[in-house]
Amino acid sequence: MKYLHTMVRVKDLDASMHFYCDLLGLKEARRYESEEGRFTIIHLAAPGQPEVTTELTYNWDGDAGLPSDSRHFGHLAFEVDNIYETCQFLQDNGVVINRPPRDGRMAFVRSPDNISIEFLQKDGALELAEPWLSMESIGIW
Repeated sequence: MKYLHTMVRVKDLDASMHFYCDLLGLKEARRYESEEGRFTIIHLAAPGQPEVTTELTYNWDGDAGLPSDSRHFGHLAFEVDNIYETCQFLQDNGVVINRPPRDGRMAFVRSPDNISIEFLQKDGALELAEPWLSMESIGIW
């Protein structure tokens, strides 16, 4: 068995591409558009990891009639070099840090489509630091 990708359904392709590519740094690996099926599939990968992708599926006519309970999906997880810098960059760009890295190791945010995104600090926890140490969680992460 070989891991291929994680698929998330998106409602606004432009907002999702901005979040995943401009803010998280993923790169478009491949794209498929179906006029007949009226959908676009875009595979995104972290730099240097083209074999592990996140598939964004965008239905041109909306998602009416499709399951809406996204809680059956857990989260996407990314390892980062500096969790504090990552969270600060995202926060500076309007992303809510739902679970701040109080432990210097783990944080959660939500995508424009309410998908949980987990960030884990590379090589273990950083030294505890403010403002993260005393920051409360916001919403569900």
